[in-house]
Amino acid sequence: MGLRHLLGYKTGEPLSLDEVESGKSILRRFTSGAMSVGALSPEAHETIAKACNRLGMRSNSGEGGEDTKRFQTVKNSAIKQVASGRFGVTPGYLASAREIEIKMAQGAKPGEGGHLPALKVDEYIAGLRYCKPGTLLISPPPHHDIYSIEDLNQLIHDLKQANPEAQVAVKLVSEIGVGTVAAGVAKAYADIVQISGNDGGTGAAPLTSIKNVGSYWELGLLETQHVLIDNGLRERIRVRVDGGIKTGKDVIIAALLGAEEFGFGTETMIATGCVMARQCHLNTCPTGVATQDPRLRSRFRGTSEGVMALFNAIAGEVREILAQMGYRSLDMIIGRTDLLTIIDHKDFPASKRIKLDPFLDFIGRGKPLQSIQLHNDNPSPTMNEEILSDVLPFIETAKPIIKEYSIRNINRSIPVRLNYHIARMYGEDGLPPDTLTLIFKGTAGQSFGAFNHKGLTLVLIGEANDYVGKGMHGGKIVIRPDGVSEPHKQVIMGNTVLYGATGGELFAAGMAGERFCIRNSGATAVIEGTGQHLCEYMTRGEVVVLGPTGFNVGAGMTGGTLYVLDEDNVLVSRLNTQYVMALGCDDDDTDRLKSLIEAHHAHTESPLAKAILTAFDERAYTFKKVVPK
Repeated sequence: MGLRHLLGYKTGEPLSLDEVESGKSILRRFTSGAMSVGALSPEAHETIAKACNRLGMRSNSGEGGEDTKRFQTVKNSAIKQVASGRFGVTPGYLASAREIEIKMAQGAKPGEGGHLPALKVDEYIAGLRYCKPGTLLISPPPHHDIYSIEDLNQLIHDLKQANPEAQVAVKLVSEIGVGTVAAGVAKAYADIVQISGNDGGTGAAPLTSIKNVGSYWELGLLETQHVLIDNGLRERIRVRVDGGIKTGKDVIIAALLGAEEFGFGTETMIATGCVMARQCHLNTCPTGVATQDPRLRSRFRGTSEGVMALFNAIAGEVREILAQMGYRSLDMIIGRTDLLTIIDHKDFPASKRIKLDPFLDFIGRGKPLQSIQLHNDNPSPTMNEEILSDVLPFIETAKPIIKEYSIRNINRSIPVRLNYHIARMYGEDGLPPDTLTLIFKGTAGQSFGAFNHKGLTLVLIGEANDYVGKGMHGGKIVIRPDGVSEPHKQVIMGNTVLYGATGGELFAAGMAGERFCIRNSGATAVIEGTGQHLCEYMTRGEVVVLGPTGFNVGAGMTGGTLYVLDEDNVLVSRLNTQYVMALGCDDDDTDRLKSLIEAHHAHTESPLAKAILTAFDERAYTFKKVVPK
């Protein structure tokens, strides 16, 4: 039983329903839970999205990507989720969103990543997630580009450049200290912070986690509201809450504690026919809601009208309670903890031991209790504005152009804004190869070439920071040093390069940092040395390493191919042998290797590539091919 069941609200001079804001206005504050295609059947996922769009709500895609055929239809998910697995995160996916949600954690299972069992990954789901059918898909607990609040700031900045029209939300777990993190989220220029409680999760979370790890959303929401008010940040950011919200009264209690928006997950699924069988992970859902089995999917009977009836009823109950309280709108009661009361549950004596007095403290007199702005944007100018003004006419006409720019490490997420306009005009198909060629000289800041789209070629003469080519979908990124005689002995770019890439090519004359090509789902890359965790969680694509690697190569790798120059025969000691093994290269492999190294030399003029090609017949068989077991 959640703490909200021990809380009530004060009534006042009653109003008629005609004097209370409309149900349509209230529904705009509702969102459906993050339930991905793969976890849900396509039919259930589309039914929920269609219902939410018809009501003016926002449905959440979850972390499994989404069919591009839905982007411009009533079945499009308004909220696109970006989770640690980065499944299906492409320029078109981001450009189709009204809101982008960064899932830091889940309320029902904090500290755990998601996983989709192999038996649920059919051809359709594998296509959406850019992987091979029949493979276990792991979302690691952390985002590998977020290790501090500054890194979170960077991802928020990336996403706001990838879709400048969308709001960016950050989903946090209700726990002690979450208010401090929420304050950091506001300072990092997110538009929405979401507090997720432990009562949600349905069949996707282990019962042990729901019962023993998560915490009530009421506690996290109250702390978040207090910390944001104390730090003068409340007016900058909207607060959303989810985790077992089921009734109009739940919405009222959440609003009194400071929430402006409300998420529904479990109840939405039940409205589509879920019977809480708790066997989602077995692909045996008896009602066809959470299975990919065609035989069971045929049993699905959910309708968008049924989901709409549920939310109309909840909005109606909210209006009735507002009328009893004597308030015309939810805005009038947000953060008004002075209107809360404690309910004495005589049938539950143990409830008397719970001290709820802090819920009644009203600290917000004379201060903003809710957001007063739709977007919480960084006011600093970005180099993307200059680039966009130069290049936008050529995107519209699809005419080739070559432009040159100087770049510094303060220039972040360059030129990500272009990908939004390419995706809006041409979808996932993008532009013809090399339509836009941008040459940069200097040191690029973080996320250079993130979400790079087809038709966009980036050449950097210099070096780059972390997250090069994050979420790359097409085109080319070429990085080569200026005036360095042995670039293969120098680091030319930072950590977590090509994180979640789904296509495109990268050629870099020099070494990269750690986690190179983590979660690579289709990109081709040639590099001259890497740090640890090479090709972690990789599902598709090709990677060639012409130099040394760190330890833990191929951890969690389920697809794709990695070629490593192993002249000293040390690679086998660096593999994660639980997941991958090293083989010799056959003739087809050496032919492919030679063509990739030739392309690498043509783009970067790498001395190392030239030396290998000069003696290729002798050196070809010192390469090892690393593949999943």
